[in-house]
Amino acid sequence: MNKPFNPELLKIAHQPVPDRRASRKKLFIALASGVTLAGFGFGAYQVFVASKHVTTDNAYVDADAAQVTALTSGPVQEVRVVDTQSVRKGDILVVIDATDRRLELSQAQAALGDIERRVQGYQANDTALDGQIMARQADLVRAAAELARAKIEYERRKPLAGSGAVSGEEMTSVKTALDAAQAAYDQAEANLQGAKGSYQANNVMIAGLPLEQNPEVTAARFRVEQAQVALNRTVIRAPVDGVVVKRSVQVGQMVQPGTPLMMVVPVAQAYVNANFKEVQLKKVRIGQPVELTSDLYGDSVVYHGRVTGFSGGTGAALAIVPAQNATGNWIKVVQRLPVRIALNSKELAAHPLKVGLSMDADISVSR
Repeated sequence: MNKPFNPELLKIAHQPVPDRRASRKKLFIALASGVTLAGFGFGAYQVFVASKHVTTDNAYVDADAAQVTALTSGPVQEVRVVDTQSVRKGDILVVIDATDRRLELSQAQAALGDIERRVQGYQANDTALDGQIMARQADLVRAAAELARAKIEYERRKPLAGSGAVSGEEMTSVKTALDAAQAAYDQAEANLQGAKGSYQANNVMIAGLPLEQNPEVTAARFRVEQAQVALNRTVIRAPVDGVVVKRSVQVGQMVQPGTPLMMVVPVAQAYVNANFKEVQLKKVRIGQPVELTSDLYGDSVVYHGRVTGFSGGTGAALAIVPAQNATGNWIKVVQRLPVRIALNSKELAAHPLKVGLSMDADISVSR
C-alpha cells in the first residue's frame, strides 16, 4: 500500500550536511592561538617583570640580641624586670648585694693612703739625703786640706831627720799626724760614697717623679679604681633599648662573673635574613631595594629595605653537623644562602616586628 507524499521530507533531504572537519580545524586554530598568546605573555612577563625580581618566602626577622651577664660575684638582691618587658638603654635590670665590693673598695683606699704617706716619706728622705751628701762633701774637703797640710809638714822635716836638726820624736809625731790625716780623708771619702748610695737608693723608690706619678701610688690607685668598677658592676643596666627575653635570674641567686642573666632584643633595630636559592643570586647586589611583607600584618603592610650583605656560607655548610657530600650516595640539593636585608626604621616603628616572624621578600635586581 503506497504512503501519501510528504513535502517536508523533501526539504530535509535537500539541507546541506555540516562539515565536522572544518569545525574541528577552527577549534585547533583557536587553541593554538591561545597557547601562542599565553606563551608570548609568559615570555613577556619573564623578560619585563620576573627577570627583574627575585622572591622568597623563606625569610625571617632577626636582631643582634644583647646578652646580659654578671660581671661581679655576689647574691642577687633585686630583679626589676620580667620577660617581654620593654627597657631603655641604662635602665636597671638587676642589683647584686654590694657589701663585699664596698669592703674591697675601703681596703684599696686605705692601702692607697698608706702608700702615699710612704712615698712622701721617701721624698722627704730625698731632701735630707741630699743635704747629707753636701755635708759629707764638706767633710771630705776639710779632710783633704788636713791631709795636704800633714804631707807638707812631713815632707819638710823628712830631709832634716838624717842631720839631727829634727828629733826622732818630732818625726814620729809628724808621721802619725800624716797617717791620721790620711785615715780621716779615707773615712770622709767613704762617708760621701755612702751618702750618695743612700740617695740613689732612695731616689729609685721615688723614681724622680712627683707623688701622683709614682709607680707605687699609680698601682694603688689602679686597685682603687678596680674596686670602684667592681662596686659599680653590682648594678646591672640594660646595654641597649629592647625587650627582655630568657630571664633566668632570681632574687637570692648567687652569681659569678659570666653567669647569663637574660637577653635584651633590640626590636627597633631588627633586620631580615632571607634565604634565597643559589640559582636566584646571580643578579643580587648590595644596595638593591627590597619590598617585604610579614605574615603578622599581611599584604596590607609593605616594608621597604635594602640588601646589606651576604652570609659567608650556606645554612648546610655552617650547620653544627654539616653535610658530608663525599659519600657515594650523594644527591645534589639546591642550597640557600642567607641575605641580610635592612629595614626602614620609620616603617619598623609604625609596625613593630619580633624576632623569628616570617616574611616574604622581593628584591628588585633591575638596579
